[in-house]
Amino acid sequence: MKVIKHPQKSIFLIKLFIISISLGLFCCSDQQLNSSKTSSLYPSNDSISNWIASAKNKNNTIQERFSFLEKAYLANKKTETDSIKVKNLSSISYRYYSLNDSLKFRKINKETIDLSRRINDTTTLANSYWDLASFFDRETIMDSSFFYYQKAHKTFLLQKKNKLAARMLLSMAKIQESIKDNTGAEINCIKAIEIFKPLEDYKYLSRCYTTLGILSNNIEEYDKAISYYKEAIEYEKKINNGVVKNFSIINNLGVTNISSKNYKKAIPYFEQVLKTPNLIQDNPILYATALNNLTNANFELNKLENVEKNYLEVLILRKKEENTKGLAATHFYLGKYYLKTKDTIKAKEQVLSSINLSKLSSNNDRLLEALILAAKVEPKKAADYLLQNIQLKDSLEIEDRKIRNKFARIRFETDEFIAQNELLQKQKQLWAGITAGLILLLLAIYVIVSQRNKNQKLKFTQQQQANNQEVFNLMLAQKQKVDEAKREEQKRISEELHDGVLGKMLGARMVLTGLNKKVDPDAIEEKVKAIAALKNVEGEVRAISHELNHAAYQKIPNFINSIKELLTTLAKNAKIEQEFNFNNTFDWDTLSGDIKINVYRMIQECIHNSIKHAECQKVYVNFDIHKYNFEVTVGDNGKGYEFNKEKKGIGLRNIKSRIEKLNGHFTVDSKLGKGTSFFFNIPISSIKKYEEQEVPA
Repeated sequence: MKVIKHPQKSIFLIKLFIISISLGLFCCSDQQLNSSKTSSLYPSNDSISNWIASAKNKNNTIQERFSFLEKAYLANKKTETDSIKVKNLSSISYRYYSLNDSLKFRKINKETIDLSRRINDTTTLANSYWDLASFFDRETIMDSSFFYYQKAHKTFLLQKKNKLAARMLLSMAKIQESIKDNTGAEINCIKAIEIFKPLEDYKYLSRCYTTLGILSNNIEEYDKAISYYKEAIEYEKKINNGVVKNFSIINNLGVTNISSKNYKKAIPYFEQVLKTPNLIQDNPILYATALNNLTNANFELNKLENVEKNYLEVLILRKKEENTKGLAATHFYLGKYYLKTKDTIKAKEQVLSSINLSKLSSNNDRLLEALILAAKVEPKKAADYLLQNIQLKDSLEIEDRKIRNKFARIRFETDEFIAQNELLQKQKQLWAGITAGLILLLLAIYVIVSQRNKNQKLKFTQQQQANNQEVFNLMLAQKQKVDEAKREEQKRISEELHDGVLGKMLGARMVLTGLNKKVDPDAIEEKVKAIAALKNVEGEVRAISHELNHAAYQKIPNFINSIKELLTTLAKNAKIEQEFNFNNTFDWDTLSGDIKINVYRMIQECIHNSIKHAECQKVYVNFDIHKYNFEVTVGDNGKGYEFNKEKKGIGLRNIKSRIEKLNGHFTVDSKLGKGTSFFFNIPISSIKKYEEQEVPA
């Protein structure tokens, strides 16, 4: 049989295959078209970054820089990734801040903060708070600036970014200084220093100490202010290899000396600042300030030769820099000068200018001084000026109190907000904490058991040491009793020999001498021999008597013998050399028991350490008495060590405890490769020199 094929079905399948391929090609081209459209609709992040960089470039005109920012902002709106979008927003807002566009900055900064909170980007959030605080600081809206510096500080702390948190503290301190919250400013400055010091951030340490100097000057603690400024200079030198480049600190030193009325000492500081090469071009504001301060010092010293000329030069510089606050000060000082030189017309003109400029720059401190000076320049209006001064002072005190209270409330509210955030964070970490807690519990049980065993071992060791000390005390006491008994017995035998035996033998010799008158040759010869023998015995007995009596009156140094035995035993066991030197003229047994026991133990501990750690070939001990002080040196010729870097063990703590009980002190001299020496100095209430007694004949 043949199989019959169906040609129509085959043709249908071929057509279907062709249609499928065509649809696939159409879909692919459509996807490519959509992709191309998406690419044109959403510019790349590189383009946005380039536009932001162009806005930063000062070679472009202001109009061009604003145009680049607008492009970046509009393009960033189309960015779909929030993490990239928020970082671009932060950069754009900061650029607007730099270009002094307050409206655009505030608008985009708010968007940045809102988005940062929504996606929990705490890094960008903290930086946005920082930018906003700097903006309010520039606009002299101090409470708002302080509020956002505080929020930035707390956010940086939560991120463990301590250096940035410390910078916020320093900024807060400067704001507090400006509103005369000196205590709060000092606290924040010290907190910042505590963070910067371990980081060895000399730049910000210098700034912190400069701020502390300004605070101390404000409250008339001039010596402390000078000390802080000098500390700031030392950190400044560490930054610049021994050179001071921040001459504003030098200027501040001069200002402090003017405040303390030490005008002669202030002048060299200002002269040093003014001698800085190219200062008038590089920093005209500092040049004008230093020249103004130098002129003030000369004015106070009645050196009026160049006063007017210098003040006028400062006025020109400050007008050029549009330094309204500085202009108010210079007009004030010119007014004082003209009042002193009896030119009341010019004095009045300058004082009124100072009053107007002080009001314009919100420089209330200068305004108060200018009102008092105006009362002197215009005596007829003195009452009016003084009344204005009093009213302003009262209102400022009330305002300062309100601001300080507001700052305190800001701190409290911010702390409360952070506490709530921390509570939420803790709740999230609760289950993880439970697991960790169980592990820690098991670890704690192990540590407790281990520590209990160690404590028992330590108690046993301490008890053993106490028993050893008691045995040592008993040994010393027993040895002293035995030696005392020996001396008494020696003395008794000496007296018996001298007074008893020797006397009897002397009598016998006298009898024999009497018999010697007989003329019998044999008798005479025998008697002569007997007399000679008695003389020999007499001589021997006298010698023994003298020797025993000398020993009875001589002090046997038990303490010295104990130290010798200790050194000999330890050195022999360790197979090393030992050396002991002491003052032979001093009766060492007259030292109190406490001194002898503790010195013995301290020497024992030092020698043990030398044998155990120093790898030495020799140990030595020296005793001496100097000006009612017992001086002990214990050392070795071992490998030495860096005493301040080594961990202090229980042995060294025991030595410290013993020397403190004796009201003494000790030092350690150790160098690598050059051995170690301990120096003990112990005061003695009374010292008796040992005087060797003569043995009676």
